[in-house]
Amino acid sequence: MHKIKKLYSESFQELKVTQNLVLCGMLAALAVVLNYTTSIFITPTIRIGFSGLPNRIVEFLFGPAIGAVFGGMLDILKYFLKPDGGAFFFGYTFNVMIAGILYGSILYRKPVRLWRIFIAELLVKLIVNCGLNTLWISVLNGNAFLAILPARFLKNAIMLPIDTAVLFFTLTLTAKLLNSSDFRKYRKF
Repeated sequence: MHKIKKLYSESFQELKVTQNLVLCGMLAALAVVLNYTTSIFITPTIRIGFSGLPNRIVEFLFGPAIGAVFGGMLDILKYFLKPDGGAFFFGYTFNVMIAGILYGSILYRKPVRLWRIFIAELLVKLIVNCGLNTLWISVLNGNAFLAILPARFLKNAIMLPIDTAVLFFTLTLTAKLLNSSDFRKYRKF
């Protein structure tokens, strides 16, 4: 319990550094742009996009607490800027926050490793994407949970290795950039 409390405490401390707030703002702007430009709807309930990559960078750099807050606030902002699919529903925002906690807990202050990213992706795909997202879709659209689960499970099973590879590449590049001499002089995290 002490380790978890320390993890969240350290994560919240990240927001006391101005450079971290600026970086979060820049990553939020990037996420909004990616949301407009890279989202592909396969069906009304299955979407593929890259707007979550800035969230993963925040979770990797600043931990689960900031990852959850950043993800929740960004989800609300993205909805108001581009309201896809009708009325706002907090269940989806909750899902983004849970994903932020999962990714942040697994990736924060740890070396970039393919197996670690795979575990984070697997947990998020099972708990959030297949579990909670499918539940919210079935509740909102009146679809039977078990009727839409197979297609969503198949999509997530196909995307698991792809998302793992993309996130591994992204976080490896992020770690290299932040450890370069040009960034080190500005870095406070």
